[in-house]
This record gives sequence, structure tokens and C-alpha cells, in this order.
Amino acid sequence: MKIIVSAKNIELTPGLEQYLGEKINGLSKLIRLYEETGVAEARIGISKTSRNHKQGEIYYVEVNLKLPGSTLRAESTSLDMYSAIDETKDELSRLIKAYKDKRSRERRRGMHELKEKRLG
Repeated sequence: MKIIVSAKNIELTPGLEQYLGEKINGLSKLIRLYEETGVAEARIGISKTSRNHKQGEIYYVEVNLKLPGSTLRAESTSLDMYSAIDETKDELSRLIKAYKDKRSRERRRGMHELKEKRLG
């Protein structure tokens, strides 16, 4: 999977980049089929929402995952950058499972309709 990381108002350290890579590559087992064809691409954006926030530094993480016929988008804000990354990964995992279920249902429905046409 191709991973593109961009940071705004925050320094992208090698440790942070490695943590992001580990979390996003952890989703590889869910999209293995799309990775083999070279279609999957993840765009990750990390930023601080505002410099003068009353609650302190608030981090924003957004991931756009391009798959065949769809783009899945997950985002999260948190006071801790690593928890925002974890929340985004969990949401993206849920979206990938829903996407795969939908594709599977569409395939089964199409096969059922084809079978009925042949028999009917």
C-alpha cells in the first residue's frame, strides 16, 4: 500500500512516521486483495488544530484510503497525538470491514440474479 503523510503545524519526526506506518500497515491484512493489484493508497494528514486553544494542544488526524470504487475517510481529534492515531485506525478498520461486506453482498446478489435468469 502506498502511504503519503503530510503534517501541518507539527514536526513529522521519524518516530512518529514509523508509528503511523505500523498502524496503517496493520490494516494491510484487511485489504490484501487490493494491495496485490496496487490499487490501495492511504493519504494521512496530521495537524494541530489551533495555536491558541483554551484546552491546550489538540491534534487532528485524517486518513483517506482509496480503494476500487470508493474512498474511505476516517478522522479523529484528541489531546494526545498517539490516541488520535489509534482512534483513526480503529474507525478506518470498521469502515474497511463495512466496505468489504457491501462488496460481498453485491457479488452474491449478482450471482443470485444470474442464476435465476438461467433457470427462469
